[in-house]
Amino acid sequence: MAHVTVFGAGLVAGPVVRHILESSEHTVTVAARSVDRAEALLNGHPRGRAVAFDISDAAALDKLVAESDVNVSMLPYLHHVAIAERCLVHKRHLVTTSYVSPAMRALDAQAREAGVTFLNELGLDPGIDHMSAMKVIHGIRAAGGRVVAFKSYCGGLPAPEANDNPFGYKFSWSPRGVVLAARNAAKYLRDGALVEIPGPSLFAKPEIVTVEGAGSFEGYPNRDSIAYIKTYDLEGVTSMFRGTLRNLTHCETWKAMGDLGLYDDAPGAWSTPTYRGLMAQLAGVSADADVEAAVAAKVGIAPGSTPIQKLTWLGMFSAAALPEANISALDALVAQMVEKLQYKPGERDMIVLQHEFVADYGGRREYLRSALVDFGVPNGETAMSRTVGLPAAIGVLRILDNTITERGVVVPVSPAVYNPILAELETLGVRFHEERRPA
Repeated sequence: MAHVTVFGAGLVAGPVVRHILESSEHTVTVAARSVDRAEALLNGHPRGRAVAFDISDAAALDKLVAESDVNVSMLPYLHHVAIAERCLVHKRHLVTTSYVSPAMRALDAQAREAGVTFLNELGLDPGIDHMSAMKVIHGIRAAGGRVVAFKSYCGGLPAPEANDNPFGYKFSWSPRGVVLAARNAAKYLRDGALVEIPGPSLFAKPEIVTVEGAGSFEGYPNRDSIAYIKTYDLEGVTSMFRGTLRNLTHCETWKAMGDLGLYDDAPGAWSTPTYRGLMAQLAGVSADADVEAAVAAKVGIAPGSTPIQKLTWLGMFSAAALPEANISALDALVAQMVEKLQYKPGERDMIVLQHEFVADYGGRREYLRSALVDFGVPNGETAMSRTVGLPAAIGVLRILDNTITERGVVVPVSPAVYNPILAELETLGVRFHEERRPA
């Protein structure tokens, strides 16, 4: 029996805690700012313990890491390295669901020397996307082929019956994180040419993507796809693209919000501290002007167009007071989204992940599509929390039983890591469906 500490009790931490407790005899501590939320995750389990924790408390962090065999950080990625550094001191393993940051990558040699595994990118995206893609890529190679084109899209969305607001979106993970991601630049490879997209143009040219069993969506690029040529060992590929899926008409609205300045997270100085006043100031007019028309003109869209209608529904033109006098535009937007874009009791979310490959077998080409569509449980776990949390929990268990023995800073792209995790996910109902045809 080992001990696991889970740092954080947010929206996707529940399945991590539940699966470890239900699938093993290990004990689990949930360390979070809110003891009530930590206790709710444990649900009275006799092998669970909830403790109040703040990441700024270095002594508490050191103690928690030291007494654990594996530590799981479900905190924002900025805090992972602080936990990792204590794991190095005490020679403890670490699992996260976040992208490997340069600061985390820099700990690779020390982690290897300490004989510990820092298993990152073990959620949905990143995580299941990597593992499922690599399984197909390795299968193509084993059959004598090579991948010449790769495209992947992933999205967390309301299930069709819960898609009942103008934004076509509801939050199943950090609302602020969703909005911050809208500022990311992106780059990818298309037919041998490098395509670079600056942050303000991220939503400018969405692709319509159809996924069997889920519907049609807008897709836009997700960060740096080029880096995954090396990660996936696809040197020589002519197209490499990773993207995000959202419901139709999403991109026009989110581009307009960015063009207006709603993604600025600097504290504001609003002469009229209302939502209408904020929008007026961003548009360069007074709060008693035709603010809707001014906003439309500022971002180059028609008055009364879909983005204006959505922002009106959201309350961004209302006379309601801002939550704080000097709140940033981004946080003012997030506050309205948190109020309006929540799942109601009993509603389901939906995860859609689709990979497309073109493989060359010495002149004969094959197209392969691999797709996952997963739904949340009404009044139970969301699809987002399951597909993020379960891979992390399984990773913890496979480190503890020595199935996963790779040391250092690890991402799940080798068969020794992804095979046992994907196999267990299938038993839990998280499985892909494939289609093959001549290209």
